[in-house]
Amino acid sequence: MTIVAQNLARTAHLAPEPVLQRARGIGRIGTQQRDGATRLSTLYQDGCAKIRLPNTHTRALEAVLINTAGGLTGGDHMQWSADLAPGGHMVLTTQACERVYRSIGGPATVETRLNVGAGAHLDWLPQETILFASSQLDRRIEVDLAEGASLTAIEAILLGRDAMGEMALDARLRDNWRVRRSGRLLHAEAARLGGTPEERHGLSLLSGRRAFASVLHIAPSADQCAATLARLRALLPQDGRIAASANGERLVIRALAQTGLALRRLIVPILSELSGAGSLPRLWHL
Repeated sequence: MTIVAQNLARTAHLAPEPVLQRARGIGRIGTQQRDGATRLSTLYQDGCAKIRLPNTHTRALEAVLINTAGGLTGGDHMQWSADLAPGGHMVLTTQACERVYRSIGGPATVETRLNVGAGAHLDWLPQETILFASSQLDRRIEVDLAEGASLTAIEAILLGRDAMGEMALDARLRDNWRVRRSGRLLHAEAARLGGTPEERHGLSLLSGRRAFASVLHIAPSADQCAATLARLRALLPQDGRIAASANGERLVIRALAQTGLALRRLIVPILSELSGAGSLPRLWHL
């Protein structure tokens, strides 16, 4: 063996692992009130995060969040934030379902920060997230509400693709929500999906279902929340697939379904009732 070959052999184990290309995206949007309508004041886009503003026929500002990378995998990092001016109304949705693919090193991370001014209403209505086999997702949502502000938010998960018969049995999810009003904690939840059979089949957990959603509505007051729940009772099926409960100004709805289409049919009437615009974005229409 030559001296050069000996040196290469000795240093081979010191060679750094290749750095894989990863998706990075930052999207921020801010509003102001002008002529009785919510208007754009700031817009920032970086990396694979894009924001588009479709024309609507309401006084609300609608924004569509887009991940141009086409999906997420281990090591990817997306950051979204929105600031809604006092008295305003904004609807945030996504162009399509977010897809989280197989990871070969750690989770994909999605961070969302929402600030809602006094007397304003924000609809956070992203379309479903699809978790593929061996995927990992770490998602964090932070919301700050001023006095009199209200919120409707949903996060829905599909475990695999319906048409392909996928189950994504080893998909992993960490989901953390924190919602505060003027610094006071209103809602906190932490969900974890570790890819175990007990989670998938437990009667108190997924009970064999592949699609689930959490809907959170924060009303300006406890009385308004109770009135909203009374209206929703007529829309809820009585077979246990979806249930709602109210505590103070907070209304929480959980839904389970076997397919993504079945889940949408459950939650679309609920979201239409809770939306500040009175209807859902066109991208949500079945």
